[in-house]
Amino acid sequence: MRRIATITLGIAAVTAAVFGAQSLDVTLSLQDNAAQARTLEGVFWNEGKTGPTGSRPDSFADLAEALSPSVVNVQVERTTESHGRGPEDLLEEFFGRRRPQKKPHRRFRSEASGSGFVISKEGYIVTNNHVVDGADKISVTFKDGEEAAAEIVGRDPKTDLALLKVDPGKHVVPASLGDSDRIRVGEWLMAIGNPFGLEHTVTVGILSARERNINAGPYDEFLQTDASINPGNSGGPLIDMNGRVVGINTAINAAGQGIGFAIPINMAKALLPQLRENGTVTRGWLGVSIQRVTKPIAKSLDLDDPSGALVSQVFDGSPAEKARLKSRDVIVEFNGSEIADVDDLPRRVAATAPGSDVEIVVVRDGKRKKLMAVLERMREDELELASSQEEPAFEWGFSAQVLDPELSEQLGLSASERGVVVTDVDPEGPAATAGLRRRDVIIEANRQATPSITRLEEALESDEERALLLVRRGEGTMFVAIEHE
Repeated sequence: MRRIATITLGIAAVTAAVFGAQSLDVTLSLQDNAAQARTLEGVFWNEGKTGPTGSRPDSFADLAEALSPSVVNVQVERTTESHGRGPEDLLEEFFGRRRPQKKPHRRFRSEASGSGFVISKEGYIVTNNHVVDGADKISVTFKDGEEAAAEIVGRDPKTDLALLKVDPGKHVVPASLGDSDRIRVGEWLMAIGNPFGLEHTVTVGILSARERNINAGPYDEFLQTDASINPGNSGGPLIDMNGRVVGINTAINAAGQGIGFAIPINMAKALLPQLRENGTVTRGWLGVSIQRVTKPIAKSLDLDDPSGALVSQVFDGSPAEKARLKSRDVIVEFNGSEIADVDDLPRRVAATAPGSDVEIVVVRDGKRKKLMAVLERMREDELELASSQEEPAFEWGFSAQVLDPELSEQLGLSASERGVVVTDVDPEGPAATAGLRRRDVIIEANRQATPSITRLEEALESDEERALLLVRRGEGTMFVAIEHE
């Protein structure tokens, strides 16, 4: 289960900004709208029923009894390296000495568990990517105690989704997938999973909110629920009162109670065929960086209100450049869908596939203009470029970027660590004087957690004269005190 210290998680691709505001990378797209999910070719799961029994349960007990056989406990074995430090490491750091026969890091076996649920009689199981990432061996346990070896069919780290498969048997009882766009805030929901290894634990609550952006990735549109969700619930189903899976439990707010997040099942439906066929997800590439339209920006661009997505960069040779999009354009419609906020654009691009013609409406110099673009397939090198772009420079003498999975791997950090990475330090600025370095990971500023650029900006604004940063450098942490010039 992902824990988050606040409502935000620091895993998002970011790019250069203008006007001093945060920018978001929108080089990716994902087919996650409900209409397309319902008509998508390659459907191999139970769809459109009212649960395994074919009728709406009369109580929570009936619901739990009907759905529990579809839920599995996912056990994972991994090989992990020890990163402990000894006296020889201190000698090497402070005096530059190297021991000629320094022992390598130790390798050891670790075990973890999560949840999942069966979606087809063929033995396909849905869970979270972070549950099975790096697994050497995966096994699942069913409600009746039967165990089965599982293999990974496909994974998508950007949405934290994974598809497993076991040999079908009598214990394989598929759940039915519902429509996450139809459930309303306030409706009852049930979660079934294995929190802390307590198999097939049932909790209930309501849908607390929709379309939550917790900065877990470029396609955040989480369902929020107050049904009790804990570590070990990851990958388990969130079920409506008709016995249909409407979400995949994924994240929690570690600092609060009754604040859990689930991937909408419609988003998963759009990806499952690709995961089964290809093992990965093919995404389209528009080739722009965008940022939020604030009130000052709206005023400077003569906009009636602060809405839409402001284009801060158009990549060379991209579909956006070919469509003649320009920096300072404000995208207000994408393929007939309104773009009310910057977070809407990645999800609206999701309604199309690479190679599709799309109509984009922008506001340029106070006038609406229609443009046509053809999305292309995103390449891995383009993802690298997008991930390496910097966030806005701070007046404290450094710039930073959200810590995403690619950067975590490069820096040797675990996937669960949150923070922002220092991408540049002005050698003449106060940050350099204080000893801040490029590649430092800022995890706190002025005693406030900094899982996102927005939270870092807010923390720095709390004291205009000085900033106390808690940074991770290498395998240790240290405080850096910056005095503002």
